[in-house]
Amino acid sequence: MLQQHETETSGLGKTIIPRAEHTISRQDISDNALKVLYRLHKAGYEAYLVGGGVRDLLLGKKPKDFDVTTNATPEEIKKLFRNCRLIGRRFRLAHILFGREIIEVATFRGHHLADDNQQNHLQSEQGMLLRDNVYGTLDEDAERRDFTINALYYNIADFSIVDFAGGLNDIQDRCLSLIGDPDVRYHEDPVRMLRAVRFAVKLGFDITESASAPIPKLAGLLRDIPAARLFEECLKLFLAGQGKLTFLKLRDYGLLFPLFPQLKQIVDDDTHNQALTFICMALESTDSRVRHEQRVTPAFIFAAILWPVLEIRIQEVLTELSLPYSDACSLAVNQVLDKQCKSVAIPRRFTNAIREIWELQNRLSRRQGKRAQRSFEHPRFRAAFDFLELRAKASGDQQLTELAQWWQRFQNVNEKERFVMTKALGNNRPYRKRKPRRKPKSSAESSHQDF
Repeated sequence: MLQQHETETSGLGKTIIPRAEHTISRQDISDNALKVLYRLHKAGYEAYLVGGGVRDLLLGKKPKDFDVTTNATPEEIKKLFRNCRLIGRRFRLAHILFGREIIEVATFRGHHLADDNQQNHLQSEQGMLLRDNVYGTLDEDAERRDFTINALYYNIADFSIVDFAGGLNDIQDRCLSLIGDPDVRYHEDPVRMLRAVRFAVKLGFDITESASAPIPKLAGLLRDIPAARLFEECLKLFLAGQGKLTFLKLRDYGLLFPLFPQLKQIVDDDTHNQALTFICMALESTDSRVRHEQRVTPAFIFAAILWPVLEIRIQEVLTELSLPYSDACSLAVNQVLDKQCKSVAIPRRFTNAIREIWELQNRLSRRQGKRAQRSFEHPRFRAAFDFLELRAKASGDQQLTELAQWWQRFQNVNEKERFVMTKALGNNRPYRKRKPRRKPKSSAESSHQDF
């Protein structure tokens, strides 16, 4: 266990760990993050690496990104860096751009006072922070952070670690603790409940009893979060390589239904175990692709999660309106996606892709003539085929399995053999006796009947 040194008094307590007694090395920190830290420090500002970057380095993991915090205001940061842009309305941030890498720099957050100017700070009646541009000191910044493991600061001035609220001990104990009163902190920002689940799954930590107990009763607060922000959170939840475990953990805490209200009828009903199996298999497949650094798309995840809902809705529309199957499908697709986008605002480029994946499920069953080749050339064919394979595996349906196997062979053979495969399907169609052609009328007969 790391020893505690130079304990100072603050709202949380502060422990400073000298460079000789921790494992973080500058060799493991992004060169661009070091450039930002050094330039802020040389300009006379405090500069710290903070949050997930410090946490992951202490855990021996490679950080996904590096965040910096400082006592410089966003405007002062912008003057130091020509490659800087200021973003955010709820809390003003500076993004320092180095090609594809972005170093996020935040000013120390401060406490809210009763006489704060509402131009900088605004809170709803439920306690949610709507605007939060209140700046403060390092100690105040630590108190404003959500979890103890994220209140760890790497000081570029002397390469020490500043630990608030026992974050180092929580890392060693592999537990996730909130800073402050959980009820208050979740009301301030309900997304913290999603972050708690995401961190717990990602790091293999247990959420402490005090932090986990309020979640089920406060899960409904997520309905007040802008749908666009929840889409961004869904990407972090399901596209980080632990989507299946995250999905199940969200279900256990009651956080799944504010994100996907239409799933409630499925997940809560034991008769839909096959649907849950399909969703988990799709998430597991995506997790595998992430681990192997293969391309993934949010459209596939949302298409899989909402597919069981769509199947139920299609049958309801067929029963209620007696429409042709294709029309019922189109109407059901619109209804399911429209309702989902009220909770999680899926961008149009992804809803279009979801529609195509779903529509191809019907087209893949029609393979005669040139139809198979047209489906094969569709831009979404590969995603639709993977989707079909998962449906076959989850359901165990023999017809779906044979269909998926046929398409697998179709992809592996040459153009001539593909023609033979589709021709064979045509030969297997049931024989229908053709009606005899009607003998054409002679001109004389026609003129006679006309008159």
